[in-house]
Amino acid sequence: MHDTRRTRLVLAVLLAAALALITVDYRGGPASPLSGLNSFGGSVLGSAESSVSLLTSPVRRIADAVTGGSGSQAKIASLQRQLAQLRAELSQQQLSRAQAAQLSGLLQLAGRGGYRIVAANVIAAGPAYADTITIDAGRKDGIKPDETVLNGAGLVGTVTAVGPRTATVLLTTDASATVGVRLAGTGLIGAVTGTGKSLSSAGLLRLQVFSSNAVLRPGEQLVTFGSVGGSPYVPGVPVGVITKVVGSTSSLMRLALVRPFASMATLGVVGVVVVPPRTNPRDSVLPPKPSPAPAGTVRPTPTSGATVSAGASSAPTQSVPTQAGPTQATPGSGG
Repeated sequence: MHDTRRTRLVLAVLLAAALALITVDYRGGPASPLSGLNSFGGSVLGSAESSVSLLTSPVRRIADAVTGGSGSQAKIASLQRQLAQLRAELSQQQLSRAQAAQLSGLLQLAGRGGYRIVAANVIAAGPAYADTITIDAGRKDGIKPDETVLNGAGLVGTVTAVGPRTATVLLTTDASATVGVRLAGTGLIGAVTGTGKSLSSAGLLRLQVFSSNAVLRPGEQLVTFGSVGGSPYVPGVPVGVITKVVGSTSSLMRLALVRPFASMATLGVVGVVVVPPRTNPRDSVLPPKPSPAPAGTVRPTPTSGATVSAGASSAPTQSVPTQAGPTQATPGSGG
């Protein structure tokens, strides 16, 4: 468009007309002749706006969900909190059932053997170079060094250090641990030593019987022979079962590998024997003897119910009230 005098005149006339129409509409109010035109324009534009909103609202909702709209983010956070709470409650229920099962097995074994025990939970495992655990009971619970530790399946180890509320237990699988044992039924005496972190026999014990004429067979069971005064080992505690005979007939000592009844990798609730039995229970605490297995066969051994990992997180102390204190369990005498 060329910038001419006629063009400027036309634009001036149109501008003046527009101002006049605005003034008439403002003064006339709803009755103004232009109100109908405004209503028509509003209805047309309003319908168009509604149509556009109807088409774009699903897209907007999807975009809010993807980009994290405030309402969606709040719902997601609430669901995540509920899920975490449900998982924690389920884990606690499973832990409680496992602890209850282990405590029940422990009390049954202690009752048959006539052991007076203090029940405790495993709250930590020792360093990589030693087979030790930490329990949540100590001097204030009546525990002293050189006392026998067991669980519902059998011998676990012996107390080596005691604090006010915790104690350290050396497991029988540690390479420095040696326990006097007796073969059930035959009365043969020997000693088992832990194999430590040996890759070839990790978790097993090495049995030595001081008799060249001794006959060892897989499947034979061992119990503790007992120490003088019941310290560090009380008599009659199940130790394990022979899985493989490794000594030759020409050896001065007969050798064998023994799998412990107590699984050291899954210890949860244990008991410290604070009073030894009045009489030696001998073989009365042993589980039913399994059928003989071929030489070299490793037979799985039973554990005391469900198990809890010996991690670093603590659990409430399992205790049975007695006259001696709130953490002591006093089973009936066996023998």
